[in-house]
Amino acid sequence: MISVVIPAYNEQEAIAPLIERLREKLAPVQGYEIIIVDDGSTDKTAAIAGECGAIVVRHPHNAGYGRSLKDGIAAAGNDTIVILDADGTYSPGDLYLLLAEYEKGFDLIIGRRSGRHYSGTWYKSPLRSMLKLLVEFTVGARVPDINSGYRVFSKKTIMPYMKYLCDTFSFTTSMTLSYMLDCKYVSYVDIAYDKRIGKSKVRLFKDSLRTLQYIVQAILHFNPLKLYLVLCAFVSVMFFVFAGLAIGFKSPACMIVSSMSLLTMFIIFAIGLHATLELKK
Repeated sequence: MISVVIPAYNEQEAIAPLIERLREKLAPVQGYEIIIVDDGSTDKTAAIAGECGAIVVRHPHNAGYGRSLKDGIAAAGNDTIVILDADGTYSPGDLYLLLAEYEKGFDLIIGRRSGRHYSGTWYKSPLRSMLKLLVEFTVGARVPDINSGYRVFSKKTIMPYMKYLCDTFSFTTSMTLSYMLDCKYVSYVDIAYDKRIGKSKVRLFKDSLRTLQYIVQAILHFNPLKLYLVLCAFVSVMFFVFAGLAIGFKSPACMIVSSMSLLTMFIIFAIGLHATLELKK
C-alpha cells in the first residue's frame, strides 16, 4: 500500500491533472491514498484537490515546503511514502521505476533529474554545483542529485529524523544528508524533469543559504570532526604563510603569529575529537 504526499502552494492550474494521472497509474494498487498538503494557498488548490478525491491537509498560512511534507507524511496511513511536487515537473509515469528500485531493499530512492528544464537559468547551475560539492564532501560519497523532490521511502524509517529535517525548501537536501550520514541505503533512478506549470516559489539565494546552514548542522550532528578538520585546514594555511614570512624576513611578529596558528590548530583538532566522543556516548 502506498501514500503519495504532495505539498502544494497556489498550484490550482497543475493539481487536477496531476491527481488524475496519479490515480490512473495507481489504479492497480490496493489501498493507495493521495494526500495534498495545501500550504496556505490563496487560490482554489485545496478545493480542486478535494473535488478530485485526494485527502487534503490544510495549513492556515504558508508554513514551508518541508513543513508540508512533514505534516503529509505524519497523516499518511501507509508505510510506503512517495513524495513529488505539485507543479507538473515530475511525471507520475516514472512512479513504478522508483517503486521497483525500492523493492530491492533500499531505504531511500531518489529520482535523478535530467533534461533542459532541469538546467534552468545560467546562475542556478553554479549554485547547484557548489551545494552538490559541499554535500559530497559532507557524506564522503558521490551524490547525483541532492534535492530532487521525487522520492520513495518508509514512513517508519524517516520518522526518527523528522526533528533534524528542514521545514522549508531544504527538506530534501537535509533528508539526503541524514540518510547517507547515518549509513542508510540510498539509490537513484533516472527520471525526466519537465517544465513547471505556473510560477516557481523557490527563492534561490535565500534558500541556498538555508541549505548551507543545514549542511553545517548535519555535519555537527552526524560527523562533527569533519567540520573541525576544515577549520584546521584554514588555520594550517595561516601557519605555513606566516612561518614562511618569519623565515624569509626574520620577523619576530610573523613567528609569533605562526606559533599561535599552530597552537590554535591543535586546540581545534582536540575540540573536534571531544565532540566526536560526546556524539558516540
